[in-house]
Amino acid sequence: MGKYSNRRYITFSVSEVSTIDFAQIEETSVSTLRKSIDGQLAVIKFGLPAPSSVNSLTTKSQEYTHSEILVLMSTSAWSNPDPF
Repeated sequence: MGKYSNRRYITFSVSEVSTIDFAQIEETSVSTLRKSIDGQLAVIKFGLPAPSSVNSLTTKSQEYTHSEILVLMSTSAWSNPDPF
């Protein structure tokens, strides 16, 4: 797993973005969040243990590893099959 072994990812509803403490996660601001194609979900990454602002999310998914999140991000919900 290498450098990503202590990193986890979750998805959550964008309605909760204001509750994220960006000092606790690896994204730096709302503008750096990756969002689902429909704009309803966002994904964040963080080191273990999960920070308090992540733990307090009520719409969070399961925790994903790096390889698991890559699979999820390649689905049609997260990647436009025809970007042009």
